[in-house]
Amino acid sequence: MNKINIEKIHSVLNSIRPFLKADGGDVEFVKLLPEGIVEVKLLGACFDCPLSQMTLRAGIERALLNEIPEIRRVEAVS
Repeated sequence: MNKINIEKIHSVLNSIRPFLKADGGDVEFVKLLPEGIVEVKLLGACFDCPLSQMTLRAGIERALLNEIPEIRRVEAVS
């Protein structure tokens, strides 16, 4: 697996952050696991939103996978 650039992860998250903030939410990068799993923390309205899993998969994960194909998946941590 190619080395995943942490700065690229931050860049992708920054590109989707305005959409999250428009609904009162946000996302924070926590860490990158060796197997290509990105851990993020959902903040604000995203933390306890009933649609947070959809936001995580269809929004955050899709954006990261489109830009960084070496990522295998994205997981939310608390």
